[in-house]
Amino acid sequence: MKKSIEKIFPRPAQPGMVGDGFRVYNMVPGNGISKRRMSPFLLLDFNAEFDFGPSDHIRGVDVHPHKGFETVTIAYKGSVAHHDSSGNSGVINPGDVQWMTAGSGILHKEYHEENFSRAGGPFEMVQLWVNLPAKDKSTAPHYQGITAEQMGKVQLPDGAGLVNVIAGVFQDTKGPAETYTAVNLFDIKLEKGHQTTFHVPQHHNAGLLVVNGEAEVNGQLANEHSFVLFENDGDEIVIKANEQAVLLFMSGEPIDEPIVSYGPFVMNTQEEIYQAFEDFQAGKFGTLD
Repeated sequence: MKKSIEKIFPRPAQPGMVGDGFRVYNMVPGNGISKRRMSPFLLLDFNAEFDFGPSDHIRGVDVHPHKGFETVTIAYKGSVAHHDSSGNSGVINPGDVQWMTAGSGILHKEYHEENFSRAGGPFEMVQLWVNLPAKDKSTAPHYQGITAEQMGKVQLPDGAGLVNVIAGVFQDTKGPAETYTAVNLFDIKLEKGHQTTFHVPQHHNAGLLVVNGEAEVNGQLANEHSFVLFENDGDEIVIKANEQAVLLFMSGEPIDEPIVSYGPFVMNTQEEIYQAFEDFQAGKFGTLD
């Protein structure tokens, strides 16, 4: 049985700036989609393609804390560098993914990679926030840096396209990302006039972002930059590209726990939020210049 579509949401009318380096459309939460409705996905920010132009000033987001969840950054165009208070650093280039588990608390900053910043050019990214269950919110911070070459890859028949499996399983191919709860995350590239079919558990909360192009999703038209929210009824999804398309599919087993969030902290109770602030102010997340 095909998954029913609850609603297809257009891109918000105006983007917002995160720091001075990320010009994003906030898809979740928003449009009437709550954090709980898309659990375990708490946030979806989409930096649709934008040319920032060359700059001697490196644009980005300065030092900020995270606690209680994971951030997943997917690079389509442009390059992003990062540093954190645990001494980790790195660069993600087009096709790469940075999966950061903030867990018990970390300081972090992310910015346009220096060479990309000086040259300028098209910049296109997605960032997801993925919740952690209560039992894992105090896990030690760590990273999974996943390069384009490390993705699970499914070449679709008849030259239909390619699916990069970041997490979960697509047609028996497993993605490299290790997750705390059941999550599927697929980077789908479809050629014009071609289609693909796959199955996900019907109880998963599921959505699809049309990064580029236009597609029919279970028979309904999804325009460029729209977000498709699925019902929790069927398990089959059929995507047909009306023009060459890039799509990001996500599904996950809901975490049936209270969500209490404030800015960069996501916990289960208000008391835990107060404690997160106290820990941050006491320097327990480390230091970062």
